[in-house]
Amino acid sequence: MGHIHLRRTTIALVIATAAAPLTACGGGGDPLAATPYDATSQVSYTGSAAKKAVDPKKPLEITVKDDGVRITDVIATDAAGRYVRGELSADGTHWRSTSALAAGAHYTVRVSTEDSKGHPGRKVLGFDTAAPDKRLWVSFGPDTGTYGVGQPLTAELSAPVQGHDARALVESNLHVASVPDAAEGAWYWVDDRTLHYRPRVYWPTHARIDVTSTLDGVHVRNGLYGGPAKPLTLRTGDRVEAVTDAATDYMTFMRNGRTVRTLPVTTGKPGFSTRNGFKVVLGQESFVRMNSTTVGIAKGSHEAYDLDVHWATRVTWSGEYVHAAPWSVASQGRANVSHGCTGMSMSNAKWFFDQVRRGDIVRVVHSLGATMEPFGNGFGDWNLSWDQWKEGSATGVQKATHAPAPSQEPATQARLRPEA
Repeated sequence: MGHIHLRRTTIALVIATAAAPLTACGGGGDPLAATPYDATSQVSYTGSAAKKAVDPKKPLEITVKDDGVRITDVIATDAAGRYVRGELSADGTHWRSTSALAAGAHYTVRVSTEDSKGHPGRKVLGFDTAAPDKRLWVSFGPDTGTYGVGQPLTAELSAPVQGHDARALVESNLHVASVPDAAEGAWYWVDDRTLHYRPRVYWPTHARIDVTSTLDGVHVRNGLYGGPAKPLTLRTGDRVEAVTDAATDYMTFMRNGRTVRTLPVTTGKPGFSTRNGFKVVLGQESFVRMNSTTVGIAKGSHEAYDLDVHWATRVTWSGEYVHAAPWSVASQGRANVSHGCTGMSMSNAKWFFDQVRRGDIVRVVHSLGATMEPFGNGFGDWNLSWDQWKEGSATGVQKATHAPAPSQEPATQARLRPEA
């Protein structure tokens, strides 16, 4: 039966090879039990007279040529398994696609027919659609690896996408799954080219997260078609949360909901108050040189500094860290004297450094500072409520098969006090 070769002499491509109808098996005459006959000579479909590949912007149309024959079913799929929706005319003589074809794709179409005596026929045909002129590429992040349960996913687009319908189409083709436990989540449009994805609550612990795209060949807008995207797989570790109370100058370090250790710290002094809210560990450096000129403090100012800093865990791109600050040990657990970072003793900072990984949650409460912004200075995604997060999506929540455990909810706003 093979693929259909487009003829330059016709606009409606006709399957020209004829075959004799086959009789029902066993000779019982039951049409439902009959082996389908080859309906090649009875079926035609529209294509392109000038090109070898079909124009994906035009609908696919299937018709029957013989009186007394009608179409009973049409199943059209591309190589990725995506179905083409369509409508069958009331008299069964014509079927027309109602969803767009993908560009640069191969389609297999299975047409079922029925003759005047009720005998079933079948024809399988194949065709290719023309490659797109413009591609929309998607790049998923972060890099493959193991992360904390607070790590958002990112999707970077090669071209801007505006408008609700186009954004909904993109979202519906970006798929996230976590196993063995599913996590209800949603995409959020940070801007026209950037999406973030997070669950309603944190990711399940010790899970595998798979991110895939089915945008390849999908028409997004104005001749722009999706391109192939490299899938991404992440894994999560324990649920680690470090919550600093800037009013008491103590950090409570929790693993899987249990307090492991309470550490004396110092945070930002007046005028340099540490940001409140949720932050996500971005990276770690065992040694970093911190110079105040990089954060706008002029050299020679009484606030200027130029320090060698050890065991630095970064939580914002602008330079906020949790790090060793041996020069402020006398103030740790007592007063806020830093320029915005969270300072610890050398031994406590080394312990903290060894306990956390990228994607773990670091939170500050009761600081005099502003709240961490959701985007642009790291991952402040968790500072948006779930209702606020859903407002940034064009499609809403992705269906979850398992409800997240209540114990995975972010830490409460309660003031944290040091252990006795």
